Amino acid sequence: MVLAGNDCVGVTLIMRNSLIDMMNDHFVMTARAKDVREKQILWRHLVPNALLPTFTIVFLSLGFIFGGAIAVEYVFTYPGLGQLTVVSIGSKDFPMLQALFLLFSAAVIVANLVADILYAQLDPRVRAA
Repeated sequence: MVLAGNDCVGVTLIMRNSLIDMMNDHFVMTARAKDVREKQILWRHLVPNALLPTFTIVFLSLGFIFGGAIAVEYVFTYPGLGQLTVVSIGSKDFPMLQALFLLFSAAVIVANLVADILYAQLDPRVRAA
């Protein structure tokens, strides 16, 4: 999935801040005390834990991706659901708009459901809750 420029910056900052927040956690200090290499600490301990909030933000931004698709399809005249939405708005085809908005909202809900299921697979603590 490709994100827009501003979304990539936000995701990068969230990942960076998550990594910085966890640098002094007990499991990192324990790994350092066991003389684990910094590269292994980063990739085996820090990155999987820092990916959890990043993962959530990426899946929540799916609604903005649909909104961007509508704009891109309209500007570049690509045939698709975005252009169909714009044409339906212009012709005041309300049943079509209702169906399109239902489809877009269902896609966002399904994406969030998939994110929650995958989140439980990535973090065993969530499964217990």
